Amino acid sequence: MLTVALVLAALAGLLHVYIFVLESLRFDRPEVHQRFRTRTEDVPAVRAWAYNQGFYNLFLAIGALVGVLVAATGPDDVGLALVLLACGSMLAAALVLVATDRRMVRAAASQGTIPLLAVVAAVVALAA
Repeated sequence: MLTVALVLAALAGLLHVYIFVLESLRFDRPEVHQRFRTRTEDVPAVRAWAYNQGFYNLFLAIGALVGVLVAATGPDDVGLALVLLACGSMLAAALVLVATDRRMVRAAASQGTIPLLAVVAAVVALAA
């Protein structure tokens, strides 16, 4: 189950790197900011927020990926603790997103499903 947890955490980390790219590097593009339900005329007002949010996602991704690396090469309980913190935060953010705006259920499911599975697998791996 450790391997499953680490693969899922790595996938969650990579997904959140992609979200960082969208929010922090490509947000000005219409096809990107429309995915976040932002009208073109509102982009200047929310650009700084999106940029900052992208970095939150990048930092969570780094936490998950470092956790994977530590668990794979060192004490797996320490690595899994990092995985649980990062992926648990990703999952919590997805829950907040859908609780805030029910229209974002698809986005919340996209960003939260893999972290949920990683958390479950990590808990099972720790219990074994």
